[in-house]
Formats: sequence, structure tokens, C-alpha cells
Amino acid sequence: MNMRHTKSSILWITAVVFIGLFNACSDSTSGVDSNDRDPNENGTKGEIVKPPFDGQSGNPGFFLDSWEPKDAVIPDHRPVEKVQADASVFIYADPDDEITRVSPYLFGNNANTYMTQMIDQPNLMHYISSLSPNVIRFPGGNLSNMYFWNADPGNPPDDAPDQLIDGNSGNAYDAGYWYGNNTQSWTISLDNFYEVLNRTGSTGMFTVNYSYARYGTGPNPLQTAAKLAADWVRYDNGRTRYWEIGNENGGPWQAGYLIDTDQNQDGQPERITGALYGSHFNVFADSMRAAADEIGADIKIGAQLIHFDAANSWNPADRDWNEGYFQSAGNTADYYIVHDYFTEYDEDSTPDAILSSAEPVTHDVMEWMNTTFSRHGATTKPIAFTEWNIFATGSSQMVSDISGMHATMVVGEMMKNSYGMAARWNLANGWEDGNDHGMFNAGDEPGGIPRWHPRPDFFHLYFFQRIFGDTMIFSWEQGLNAPDIHSYASRYSSGHTGMVIANTGGFPRIVEVDLIDADPGERYYWYTITGGEGGDFSRQVEINNIGPEYASGGPLNYEEMEAFSAETDGGIKLRVPGRSVSYLLIE
Repeated sequence: MNMRHTKSSILWITAVVFIGLFNACSDSTSGVDSNDRDPNENGTKGEIVKPPFDGQSGNPGFFLDSWEPKDAVIPDHRPVEKVQADASVFIYADPDDEITRVSPYLFGNNANTYMTQMIDQPNLMHYISSLSPNVIRFPGGNLSNMYFWNADPGNPPDDAPDQLIDGNSGNAYDAGYWYGNNTQSWTISLDNFYEVLNRTGSTGMFTVNYSYARYGTGPNPLQTAAKLAADWVRYDNGRTRYWEIGNENGGPWQAGYLIDTDQNQDGQPERITGALYGSHFNVFADSMRAAADEIGADIKIGAQLIHFDAANSWNPADRDWNEGYFQSAGNTADYYIVHDYFTEYDEDSTPDAILSSAEPVTHDVMEWMNTTFSRHGATTKPIAFTEWNIFATGSSQMVSDISGMHATMVVGEMMKNSYGMAARWNLANGWEDGNDHGMFNAGDEPGGIPRWHPRPDFFHLYFFQRIFGDTMIFSWEQGLNAPDIHSYASRYSSGHTGMVIANTGGFPRIVEVDLIDADPGERYYWYTITGGEGGDFSRQVEINNIGPEYASGGPLNYEEMEAFSAETDGGIKLRVPGRSVSYLLIE
């Protein structure tokens, strides 16, 4: 439960018991809309009650090294009549109460090895450049643990076995390795991925093949795998600062979770443990840092931790992973890696279930990281959320406007809880009847949708970064319908205020924004994104009432669209439709 909202609502309901009871039944699921009712009996704002900050204390650390001051750019705009109805929600933003500088790497995404050579896809390259994710993780994902960055197709190292062991069944299966020198059209070579980064103004985050240290059959598999990673650092030659050792290696779905001990020559156990990974991490890190020193490069290396209390996990590797890791690795890592997909696995989740997950999951993961550091006497280091999305399936949730709203809220919560980096999964995937994590249509979406056509999450994250400033400031909501509204506020170095306002309820709300102890300029500007046709999980978005040409995505003139605008005289007010996000810029 969001205690900030609860406390604020209670303070407002002071008139009579009847009003309290009426408000209790006037939520987004009751069918009763209380939007026309005043927050207090007399229609005034009442007392401003600033709640305590409800985020977790994190340490973005060196992920802020690339932070730069940001000046607001006033968009082309169309004046509209200001809403006249009384507000039922008041948002207060305190420009002097700074939460954190905004890490440019919180808008990141994941690329993979099966979305073409990319550089020969002009529409895709344009959309990625427009999105400006700033950091793109590669080559995975699970595939990173079977990826040989310098190998030709069909030519893995001699000590890479033909078969690996399935972590769930214990049965052998054909390995199916991936290769950095593959120039076939359906995949991407490592050199072409470097060119993608160059053309889109992005930096990379590379996931090296840790599992090779497990399943390699040579006399020294750990040293061999660590050298392969170090050689990549040398080849990279200072182009990439951020590296991570393996991907989700404590999961039975990963190569190397189980190994054939009859083929292993350095006495490793059949199943991986956190302690083993920690000891191996140190060897990888030493080798990679030595390589970086040779070429005069500054690199940062991340290690995997379990992001929740796994003492009773179904997966035995999870149960003592963090404890074992820190016993072996100590404080060797520069930062730590977590992943989460927010909703229940393979569940046909409702819009409310999806949207209500953004705040608590993001908060609780950082809280657990802080607990982990304290419990094991570890130094607090930056946290990178290198994979995140939703697991909801069955109703095209992943490709819907609700997914886009969720993405916006998660990025806001990442800022509030001081994560250093985040990379959403992923740029393109596969349709799978709408159970597709891809931000862009890989070419298999039905209905005549063009290849690489952007989906709702693209438009939400594009406008988030376009409107948001360089420093997050504290904001909160008060009023009858405050539980429906979630605000994320920012300050620009130019003095402007940028704000993201999400209405997760089913009814439109009139919102009024106040800046504490600060006078706004003459005008404010906003874009409002709502779902289009298609019910609760519309595959479309409308931006300021302009919809898309196709059955998916939004209007493709999004970069040139006019904002709505109004004068600040008389208050900063706007109508936010049910289940929508408004991106607001205040002079």
C-alpha cells in the first residue's frame, strides 16, 4: 500500500463521516465518479501536508558521471481552453527538495542477436535514435552464456562441448552456440552492433559469457573463459565502460547451471552456487581489469545478485546465493545486477495488477539490496536493473498501452529509488500471440503492421525523456482521488519544471499542480497519451487525441506534434483521462 497517498487522503477527509464513507466507495472500480466533488466541503485546497519521502536510498555512483545540465526546449504548441472544473487531486512539487540527479542510463534497452544486422534497417535505426536509450545491453539475455564474441559461425572453441545439460531435467541437449562474427542477415555481428551504438549515440553494456567457465571441457575452464572476456575488453579498446559477468546464472534455464562433471577437469560441482560464482567473478574481474589497464581504459564490472529474500525459494541455487557470493567475492564488483518482470509469471494479469506493481516492486528490490549489503557487511554499490518488463500473458498485455504506462511508472520509480542504470527487455522479440516483449514489431505482428513499427511503450518512454529535466524533485498528491494519481517531478537547469502524471484509475481526473515556494512562468505545455481502440489492452495510443494509422502503436509524426498549452495565470490545471499519462512542462 502507498502510505503517502493514504495519509494524504485521510488528512483531507475531515468534514463529516458521510463524506468519508462516500469517498471510500468512489474509487476507480466502483462505478461512481467523484471527480466533480471538491476535496474539502468548501472547495478549497485545504492544508498542504508534505509526507515523508517514501523511496529507498540508493547509490547511482559512477552512472551519474555522464550527467549533464539540461535546458528545457519549449515545444511547438497549440493554446487550448483551460479546464474550469474544480480539481479533485492536487499535485505539489518542491523545486528545492532534490531527490537525485537523473541518470541518463535509466532509459536503456536490450538488443539481441536475432533482430537482423540492424544497421541496414533505416526505420529501426531512426526509431532507436529518436528514443535515445543512451545505453543498449548486448548480446542478451540467456544467449550471452552461449556467445563467443570472436568466433565464426559453426566454429566454437574446441573445449566447448557439443551438448549442454538442461538445468531442470538434467538431460543433455544440443548447444546451439552464437557467434560474434556472424554476418548473416537474420543475426548481427559484433562489429555491426558497435556501429549501431555509434549511429544511435548510445553506449554499450556487454554481458560476457560466464557459463563457458562452467561447461568448458579444457584443463582450466575458468582461466580460459576469463581470458576470452579479457580479450573482448582489449578488442573493445575503451569504447565500452560497462560490463557484466554472465546472465541469470543461478537459474535452471541457463547454460552452465548444471554441468557434466565427467567432462569437467577442475573439480567444479554439478550445480552452480553463489559462492562458486563469486570466486569465479574475482578471476574474471582481475583478467578484465588487467586488460583494461593495458589499453588505458576505465571499465566497470557488474555481478549478479538475487533481488529478493530467497531463503525459501523453489530454486536451491537462489537460497544462499547472495551470502555465498559475498563470502567469496567480497567487494570486488563495481556494481550489482538485478532483474525483475514485475507481474506473476504467465498470468493473465489485469490492468490494475500490472500498474499497481510498478511502485512496490521497484521499492522492495532496492530495499532488499540495502538489506543484503548490511547483512553481509558489504559496501553499498550502484544497482543496475539490466532486465525488466512484465510477465503478464494471454491478453496482449506486453504490447499494450498499459505496458507503456507501466514502463513510464517504473522509470519514475527507478529514479525515486536511486538506481544507477536500467535496460528494459527488449527492442524486438517475437509476436507469440501478443506475448511479445519487443518495443518494435520484428515483422511477425498480424494486421499489416510494418516491420519495426513502434509499440505503445516507445511513445511513452520517448515523451518521458523529452519532458523530464535533469534533477528529480519531491512531489506528492493530495485530494479525494489522490490514490489514482502518481506524479514524478523534475527540475531543469534552465529553471523549468518537467512532470509525468499517471492516472491509473478508470475515471478522468481534474488535476491542479502547485510549485512550493516558486512562481511558474507564463505558460505550461503537455502531451497526454491514452489507449486507443481495443479495450483494456489496446495496442494503440493516442497523443493529444491524435491516433495511429495502423492497428498498433501511435501517430508517426510524434516528433513534430504540437503540445497543448495554457497560461499559468489562474492555476496549472489539466484533465487527465482514465488510464493515461500526461507529460507536462512548466515555464
